This record gives sequence, structure tokens and C-alpha cells, in this order.
Amino acid sequence: MGSFSRGYGGGGYGGYRFDISGFFPKAIKWICIVCIAVFTAQKLSNSRWGNEGWNFWTRYLGLSSYAVVHGWVWQLFTYLFLHANIPHILFNLLYLAMFGAVLEHTWGAQKFLTYYLICGIGAGLVEVGVKWLLFRTGHGSEQSLLIPTIGASGAIYGVLLAVAVIMPHRQVYLFPLPVTVSMRILVIVLGAIEFFGTLDATDGVSHICHLGGMLVGYIYIRRGSYMYGSRNYFSDWKKKRLKRKFEVYVKEHQDRPSSRPDNWLN
Repeated sequence: MGSFSRGYGGGGYGGYRFDISGFFPKAIKWICIVCIAVFTAQKLSNSRWGNEGWNFWTRYLGLSSYAVVHGWVWQLFTYLFLHANIPHILFNLLYLAMFGAVLEHTWGAQKFLTYYLICGIGAGLVEVGVKWLLFRTGHGSEQSLLIPTIGASGAIYGVLLAVAVIMPHRQVYLFPLPVTVSMRILVIVLGAIEFFGTLDATDGVSHICHLGGMLVGYIYIRRGSYMYGSRNYFSDWKKKRLKRKFEVYVKEHQDRPSSRPDNWLN
């Protein structure tokens, strides 16, 4: 994480310096670089070709449920690196650095990046599935299938969930209020907000994608505990079965006379 350090030595500035390098370990740094580079390309395209230049990125790389179902599966990955405006990318990358850094320092860059992408792609799959289900049951419009979703929020909500599961009692400030809450409480509150947000389809925010990232993240983290009792029962059954076979073998051979000893020749 970031830290304060004091500078010494002749010719130096001295005093205290705030080191933010800890907030940008390897994986997070590259995620930020790619997101900023793509957003810069989006803005340059918009400046050069207007709305058509901007729409090029969202049309081909944004997450459209209709397009994904019809074969444009790369959008499940590429939508994570597109953003709508400066506040959108700024707050996403800020949350990623604030909460993701401690996770990457704990897991390592490769495991963190794998988890991040699984949450992001999984969130996209959840959104596509829910939108098509609503459409097929008459509760969603065809237009909703065409509107592209962009942004890294689904993956970042997965990161928040992971920190809450692994470090549930870690305290965070509720800026700008001078109070702290645990990560567990923060994520529960955020999850509730996103759940009720799904009831309002007019705010332009993909709450389904956010909840999808949290759901996929939880499933991925807890995957080793699924059917734990059943696996233990099966393992115990195999051990008992092998034990019975061994006991039968010993019983069959313990009363037999020993074989004739070999003759040694001198």
C-alpha cells in the first residue's frame, strides 16, 4: 500500500513523501494503462469523426447481448476496457487501486489478473443471460439487447467482494464522512444498493453486471467448498472399502503355512 517515508541526504528535498507505488502493483498498473490508452483512443476518435468515431468503439467492443448471442463473443472481454467519460474511468480505476492493491499483494499478479478477468467476463455473461431471459419472458424489450454496456465495474465489484471475503474485518473510510466500516458491511450495503438499483432501469447503470461480478467472484472463491460433505463422504467410503479389502486379505493369508524355504548352494 502507499506509505510515508522521510528523505535524507545532501541535496535532497527532505521532509515527508507519500509513496503511491504500492497502490499500483504489476497487474493493476497494466489494467490502468490499457484502460487509459483505450479511453484516449475513444476520445480521439470522437474528436476526429464525431459520434460515428465514438460509436465505432461501443458498437464493436462494447457488450451487446444481441451481438454476443450472435457470435461476437470477444465483447465479453473487450467491454471491460471501454469507459463513457472521465469520471467513469477515474472512479473505476481509483476503486481498483484502493481495494485491488491489497488483493494483488496477497495473491500475486497472475492470480489477481485471472480473478479480475473471470469476474469481468462472468459479469458480462450474467448480464447477457438475464437480458435474454427477460426478453424471452416478455419483461424486456429488444432495444435492451442492443444497448452496449461498457466499463470495468463488473470486475471491480468482484474485487470488492473478494476483499470482503478474505479480509472481512478490514476497516475502510466512508468518504467524506469521518467514520469507518468493515469491508463485509460495505460490500453488503453495496450489494443491496445494486439489487434495488435493478428495479430502476432508467438510470443508465448496469446493476445486473455489478451483481454478476460479485456473484461470479463469490462462486470462484468458494469453489473449493462446494459439495464438501459429499466429497468427504465419498473419500471416507473409499478408505473403509480399502480397509475391508486389506482385512480380508490378511485373514486369508495369516493361517497358511509358510512356503518351502529356498535351498542355498555353496
